[in-house]
Amino acid sequence: MNTAPSLFQLEGQSVVITGATGALGSAAARALASAGAQLTLAGGNAAELAKLEDELKKAGAEVVAVARRPVSAADAEAMVTAAVAAHGKLDLVLSASGMNVVAPITDMPVERFDAVMDANVRGTWLLCQAAGRQLIKQGTGGSVVLVSSTRGRLGHPAGYSAYCPSKAAIDLLAKTLAAEWGPKNIRVNVIAPTVFRSNLTAWMYEDTEKGNATRNAMLSRIPLGRLAEPDDLVGPIMFFFSQASKFCTGQVLYLDGGYTAC
Repeated sequence: MNTAPSLFQLEGQSVVITGATGALGSAAARALASAGAQLTLAGGNAAELAKLEDELKKAGAEVVAVARRPVSAADAEAMVTAAVAAHGKLDLVLSASGMNVVAPITDMPVERFDAVMDANVRGTWLLCQAAGRQLIKQGTGGSVVLVSSTRGRLGHPAGYSAYCPSKAAIDLLAKTLAAEWGPKNIRVNVIAPTVFRSNLTAWMYEDTEKGNATRNAMLSRIPLGRLAEPDDLVGPIMFFFSQASKFCTGQVLYLDGGYTAC
């Protein structure tokens, strides 16, 4: 019989994290390192990536860094190759890279729409393709966690005509891959947060006229009465990666303080 601690055991598991220097990616990396996972960190900011790699190595983690984003198939394959070369295998994948461009649809250049779709959808798809090939080759299953948003379910009035559809695509990609890879014991799930603290959203947490107005509007829809912190998202990632969720695939978990319940 599995005990509660053993269900959440991640020691020795090899994980690729894209967007590793972002607020979510770095919080997940630190948590996974503390659980004994073997990390392959990927991100476009080479200097910040090196700092995170050094921090985690000093804490005793097994870490390798790849200063690339999943822009091309070669980029995604390089991440998977680095994980296998460093750790001998691949077990887990966290796709946490992405972007947003806010503008009314009537003003948004097609190139900016394409940039959001490329970063959020194409990059995730490419990473899943490369990781899926390796996981299927190994034949021992695995777990993939994609990062979506409450905006994959809900529209937004402030110029999100690229972002919202891109996140809805992530949700359906996860469900499709869950169906496709289920017979191979590869699970694919989604975490879908509302606003959480990051470099892009820090202004919403500040005591300014704009920050207060935006934050209060959000809080009126959040039953738990606060915005999220990156650490709020780590537990569900650990759950999806562990054997505690071994019969869970194709699910979208809203990490939103109850926002989508209202």
